[in-house]
Amino acid sequence: MQANDLPPMPALWRAVPRARVLVFAPHPDDEVCGPGGALALHRRQGDAVRVVVATDGTSGDPEGRFDPARYPQQRRAESRQGLAELGVDDVAFWGFPDSCVLSEADLERAAAIATAAVRDFQPGLVYLPWRREGHPDHHALFTVVTRALARATFAGLALGYEVWNAMIPDVVVDISPVMEQKRRAMLAHHSQLAYTQYDHSIAGLNAYRSLQHLQGRGYGEAFVVVAGTPPLGFAGPGTA
Repeated sequence: MQANDLPPMPALWRAVPRARVLVFAPHPDDEVCGPGGALALHRRQGDAVRVVVATDGTSGDPEGRFDPARYPQQRRAESRQGLAELGVDDVAFWGFPDSCVLSEADLERAAAIATAAVRDFQPGLVYLPWRREGHPDHHALFTVVTRALARATFAGLALGYEVWNAMIPDVVVDISPVMEQKRRAMLAHHSQLAYTQYDHSIAGLNAYRSLQHLQGRGYGEAFVVVAGTPPLGFAGPGTA
C-alpha cells in the first residue's frame, strides 16, 4: 500500500463555528444521536439552532407496545425533551410517514419544503445525514436537503453526520465537555430505547471517534463536508 492510498487524517475541532444552525433529522432521535454534541456546543456559545424532523417515526413501534393513537405525539414529545437537554427549543415537525418507498414526486415535494426552510431560517451551517447512511429514510433526506441547498443558493457550510453507518470523516468535533448532555438527550427517547439500547451504541461510536486525535480519551462526533468550506480559523483535514 502506498502512502497516498491512505485516507486523510480528519481535522479536530475543539469548538464549533459560530453560525445560525439548521439541522435536518429523518426521525425524532436522529437529531441527538447524530450531531447532538455539536448542537450542545453551539448553544453553549449562544448560536441560534433550529431542528427540522422530517417524519414522526410511526414505524418505530413494530410490536405495538405503545398506544398508536398517541404514538406520533409521544415521539414528538421525546424529541422536544431530548433537545431541551441540549439547550435547543426551536424544532419543527414535517410529519411525513417513515419507512416508505418514495417516488420522485415525493422527493420533489419534500425538497420544496426544505428549500423554504433554508430560505426562511438563513443558516450559516446545516447538519444533515451523510450520503452513505444505510437507512433509506436517512438517504432520502440527504437527497432532499442537498437539492434544497442548491435551489436556495446556500453559501454556508453543510456537514453530514453519521448514525447508522460509520464514515471516513473530514472533521471530528471534540464533544467530551457535553457528552453527558448528549447521553441524557438520547435517554429521553423512551419509545426507541424499549427496542434498542442505542445510547450505548452511539456513545461507543463517539468514544471511538476520540481514537485519532484524543488518545482514546473522551468523545467525538464525525462529519463529512457536504457543501462549502470551513470558516477561517478552523483547521482543514489532516490538522489538529
